[in-house]
Amino acid sequence: MPLHYYQMFVVAMTELLDLCYDVLIRILEELNPEDLAACAQTSWGFRNFINENNRLYKAHYLKTFDDPRFLDPSVEVDWVAQLQKFIKTRKILQSGSTVHVKREYFKFVASAIDELIKTGSIKDKESRNQRELVEAFEIPQNLDSFLYRSSLYKRAGTESQKAAEDEEDRQMSAKLHCLYGTPSTTIGRRGLSTHPFARSHVYDLRNYTDETRWGPWRNDGSMKVDWEMVECLMIILSYNSSLCCRRATPGFRPPWTEPFDGVIAQRKPLDKPVLPLEPSIPLDMKDPFDISGIWSRIVCFLDYTDLYHFNFGLNSRLPPDEPREPITTEEAIRHILMRLIVSRIEPPGQFDNPDMPVVHFTGIARAIDTSWDPNANSRIRGTVRMTSEGEVRWTTVSVFYGEEKWSSEGVQVGGRGSKRGVIGTWFDKDHDPHGPAGPTAYWKISNDTSKLGTETDDENENEDEYGDEEEDGVQEAIEEDADEDGLGMVIWS
Repeated sequence: MPLHYYQMFVVAMTELLDLCYDVLIRILEELNPEDLAACAQTSWGFRNFINENNRLYKAHYLKTFDDPRFLDPSVEVDWVAQLQKFIKTRKILQSGSTVHVKREYFKFVASAIDELIKTGSIKDKESRNQRELVEAFEIPQNLDSFLYRSSLYKRAGTESQKAAEDEEDRQMSAKLHCLYGTPSTTIGRRGLSTHPFARSHVYDLRNYTDETRWGPWRNDGSMKVDWEMVECLMIILSYNSSLCCRRATPGFRPPWTEPFDGVIAQRKPLDKPVLPLEPSIPLDMKDPFDISGIWSRIVCFLDYTDLYHFNFGLNSRLPPDEPREPITTEEAIRHILMRLIVSRIEPPGQFDNPDMPVVHFTGIARAIDTSWDPNANSRIRGTVRMTSEGEVRWTTVSVFYGEEKWSSEGVQVGGRGSKRGVIGTWFDKDHDPHGPAGPTAYWKISNDTSKLGTETDDENENEDEYGDEEEDGVQEAIEEDADEDGLGMVIWS
């Protein structure tokens, strides 16, 4: 730089530093947050003014990202450290570096993305954190660098999609993929090309054990989420839905067909004032999981003959750690509407998160495309609880004429209050080692419970069958909701 330009620059910096504090802060707030570091390097005075300036970093953070105090105003935020972390993440994701280079930052970026989702909030129908992530993952290299690194990509995927060497990295990559979803774009549809390998993992009955509770939990009894299983469940549910929904209404299209859609949770505040004489409060208002309402559900399954030969045929005897061959056989799919209502709330159990209750619910499930199927219409009951890991666990039991038949285990992707819904597995309630079992998902579509009875668990157990009048009324109500929401009749394949 010529001497006279340098002298002019020094004078300009000096004049800026001579401004009053509030004026200088307002000027620096107009910079892009990425430029703060460069500005701090211009002079000793600017470095001292900018570094550790909590007010300045807070202003930039709140202009760029969602307020992390939304759920808990009392939380203390290190604005300097948090802004620096997320801006570094942005630079990595927006860079033109190769997949190989970006993978070196996997742990850092994955942790930052997870935190952006957990601290996200929706204001004026938009989340800045979600927008940040959506824009970042429009870059194809980011998908291969961070989302496609689970064990599934040891056998599937492209040359640039390689499984991570560390198990926790593979689990974290699968979780990020589940949060991202399977968008109905060209890139998103390419991600579904792994479906034969995902189907092989889901229908391998060796994965259904007492340790996994026959659900998407790790095979060590820890009740940590097995995100690699959830990823496989999501892929085949998406693939099957993409086949049938081309011929039908999109009302049952899974809620993960847009990037990061629905994962920014709209949670209810947990802290409630304690009154000396607390009035009677409806159970729905005490429920932190927002259960009561109408839920849309998808259930998929292989023909039992195919499932049995896949697991117990002559070519099925493999070492425990060797995966089975990919499955290209098509599955059947059922679309179901459920009306759920909270029936009981209890304190957490020994292995639950101590800060959250266990919420029981009851309800009715009705198929809207195969009402003739005796397995499609039932009463339903279950529980929702938070695990010690902080994930939301859903358990359901389907009851036919007073007898329990099918169960399911699932995890709410995105956490408590997420609109992404629950992904999990269904299975025989007695955990028959010969199956059947398969994938299921359900998500809330309405808060309306006005036409749902308030039967308790005891009534549900003691009642052997529906009265004709009640059954007709519930069926009519569900059909009305289907018409109003554009759900109508869905063809299955």
